[in-house]
Amino acid sequence: MLNAVIAWSLRHRLLVLAAAVVFLVYGAVVTARTPVDVFPDLTAPTVTVLTEAHGLAPEEVEPLVTVPIETAMNGTTGVFRVRSNSAVGISIIFVEFELGTDIFRARQLVTEKLQRVQLPGGVAPPVLGPVSSTMGEIMLISLTSTNTSAIDLRSLAEWVVRPRLLGLPGVSQVSIIGGELKQFHVVVDPGRLAHHGLTLQQVSKAVAAANATAGGGFLERPHEEYLIRGRARVHTPADLADSVITVRAGTPVLVKDVADVVIAPAHKRGDGSFNTRPAVVATI
Repeated sequence: MLNAVIAWSLRHRLLVLAAAVVFLVYGAVVTARTPVDVFPDLTAPTVTVLTEAHGLAPEEVEPLVTVPIETAMNGTTGVFRVRSNSAVGISIIFVEFELGTDIFRARQLVTEKLQRVQLPGGVAPPVLGPVSSTMGEIMLISLTSTNTSAIDLRSLAEWVVRPRLLGLPGVSQVSIIGGELKQFHVVVDPGRLAHHGLTLQQVSKAVAAANATAGGGFLERPHEEYLIRGRARVHTPADLADSVITVRAGTPVLVKDVADVVIAPAHKRGDGSFNTRPAVVATI
């Protein structure tokens, strides 16, 4: 058989050479168009479900949040494994699909299943994580400064650097760690609170109501319309301190009468560094 093939090729040299050239050109074109990934993702298509449950311990998050979501995910078409982590105030579910499953179809299936899950009151609705995996982390960027506070550096990373990085093609997530997260802290004085006969719940409601915007429709004028709205957004600690809690005998009791409002960092659960120096680190 092999001798016949060789003999036929020798008799039809031009045809064999032409076929070889065609296949060579076709191979070069296909090779040039083949996508090459320096760090290929070898993990199975995975959909991450994140659920925040503020105030719950891991022992409560597991039966109240994690187990109902895991139960709903089991039996989904294409799912071969469901993993989970329950931590303080958060539940993380990893729904792994069979290799070759389209990730967007997988996310659609998970979203449909989540609509049937009943969670306790006070638990935030589950959200899907970005389309990425642990092998998708390709770069770490650190921000350091000698004359900028840790709060300002973290704010710069959150509101300037992160949005611009997310605008790059192929970037689905940018995680920020390190620095100090800016917060408005309302430090209530128990003595002043008791003096005015108020409760922490009243102060909490007043602080929440102070940071809002209300619409009032519009006012028509010839050839024009004026939008009417009430602006009550908090921009400085003084804005929050001047919020009204209640009115006693025609005199308003303000937040600053029972508490001090200051800018302070949030409690840290991790930190970042660069060359042993404190830094804000962005993971892409």
